[in-house]
Amino acid sequence: MKLTPKWMVLLLYALYVYVLVKIILFKFGDVNISFLWQQLQRSMDNPEYMQNRLQFANFTPFKSIHQNMKRLSSPHDVINLFGNIAIFIPNGIFVSVLLKNKWMGWLGAFVTSFGLSLGLECSQILFSMGSFDVDDLILNTAGGVIGCSMVLVLKLTLSEKQSHIDEGRGGKGKPLSGAKKQEASS
Repeated sequence: MKLTPKWMVLLLYALYVYVLVKIILFKFGDVNISFLWQQLQRSMDNPEYMQNRLQFANFTPFKSIHQNMKRLSSPHDVINLFGNIAIFIPNGIFVSVLLKNKWMGWLGAFVTSFGLSLGLECSQILFSMGSFDVDDLILNTAGGVIGCSMVLVLKLTLSEKQSHIDEGRGGKGKPLSGAKKQEASS
């Protein structure tokens, strides 16, 4: 089976999602499916575990962001604030590369970043492995949109450079002859 560039991007995207789960759910530990299954069974048998996680959840938008902004001298707060953005920038990059249309890229980056983040935040409650924070949704989604925007700016910059090169060649990839140079400059 020959891997096309799109398949390679999809494989890299799958690896990125694996790393995302490893970081967010397992806090850099081993990804252990049997442990997740045990946690899920424990939560189903004892719903108070999920209720306990919900008590510590933040459902107030910008509450955590505001607290992190006030305490930027703390490495934990810096990592929490900027790390939640940075960790989703690759999502926006992957989505914008996979979706060629710029508007679909932005929409796709927004939707997948929000959906992936929401899934991970809810998983923390379900598996009793962290706490839900609506500000993580906001920051993660912003990171995805930033990643997509970075790709679009890069594409725009490269296309402008290419159009300048093409203009210098008469738009056909060939250098202009003396007579055509004078026509083009008039």
